[in-house]
Amino acid sequence: MGILAEVTGSLGSIGYGLAAIGPGIGVGIIFGQGVQAIARQPEAYGLIRQNMLLGFVLTEALALIGLVAPFMFGR
Repeated sequence: MGILAEVTGSLGSIGYGLAAIGPGIGVGIIFGQGVQAIARQPEAYGLIRQNMLLGFVLTEALALIGLVAPFMFGR
């Protein structure tokens, strides 16, 4: 005889927790590569910083969409 497990609570919060892994990794890669690029070419600091912040904003936007989506498309 098999044992049935019942999941109670909001599955959206579990989904968001899993979805937050991607943007977290993305932000780490963006800033890690940005610091490495600035170390290699300090004279391009302004351009590298600008692109780094733009990538950060777009990556965090994905995380915020993942936070809002369960509320919008839930029940």
